[in-house]
Amino acid sequence: MKRFSFFLAVLLLWGGFDACAQDAATEERLNRLNGLVQDLLEDKAIQKRQIESLTREVQTLREQLARPVGNFASQEELRKLAEKLQEVDRKREADKELILKEFEKLVKLVASRKPAPPATPPTAPGGEGKFFEYTVAQGDTLSAIMQAYRDQGVKVTLKQILDANPGLVPERMPVGQKIFIPAPDK
Repeated sequence: MKRFSFFLAVLLLWGGFDACAQDAATEERLNRLNGLVQDLLEDKAIQKRQIESLTREVQTLREQLARPVGNFASQEELRKLAEKLQEVDRKREADKELILKEFEKLVKLVASRKPAPPATPPTAPGGEGKFFEYTVAQGDTLSAIMQAYRDQGVKVTLKQILDANPGLVPERMPVGQKIFIPAPDK
C-alpha cells in the first residue's frame, strides 16, 4: 500500500506538473488571444473613425454638388436688370432728342448770324486799308465767320484776320468783341 500511495503520489505530482504545464500553455494562449482581441478592437475603432471621416467628406461633397457653381443671377435679379436697362434706354433716347433739338437751334442761330458785308467797306482805324467790322456773337468761331464772309464773296484767310486783329485769341473770343475782316482789294 505504501507502494500504491507512492505511485499515486508520483502520478499526482506528475499529473500536477503536466496540469501546471497545460495551465501555463493555456494561459499563454489566452493572453495571446486576449492581445489579438484587443488589437482587433483597436483596429475596429480606427476603422470606425475612418468611416465616420469618409461619411463626413461624402456629405460635404454632396452639399457642394447641390450648390450651383459660378455666379448665377436669379430670375428676379434678371428682371430688375432688364427694367433698369429699359430705363437707361428711355433716358438715352430722351437725351438724344434733346441734343438734336439743341443742335437744330444752334444751326438756326449760326445760319441767322451770317454777317453781311456792307456795300462799301470802311477804312480801318489807323487808315491801313478797308475792313469790315464784325461783332462776335454767342457760338461764333473764326472758321465760321470766315466761311460766312466767303459765302458773301469776300475772300479772306485766317492769317489776314489775325494780322488785322493783333492780340486776337481765336479760342477765346468774348461775345460782343469787335473784330476787323479785311476787305479784298479790287
